[in-house]
Amino acid sequence: MTKSVEKVVENIQHLPDSDELKVLAALLEDLDKPDPEIDRVWAEEARKRWKAYKAGRVSATPYETVMAKHRGS
Repeated sequence: MTKSVEKVVENIQHLPDSDELKVLAALLEDLDKPDPEIDRVWAEEARKRWKAYKAGRVSATPYETVMAKHRGS
């Protein structure tokens, strides 16, 4: 951690819990911004996968099978 980050963390640790939560909420809001390029890439990938599925080039696994597998692990 840089000295400036250490100082911010130290200052936050001295805040009342309610203010710490406000700082956390602000940080999460700042980090949770959509990225149009990532959204575009995922949308394109979803279209490719759907098209492959509809064309019979890939198969699907039933929901129940997937859930049974993960419940058993």
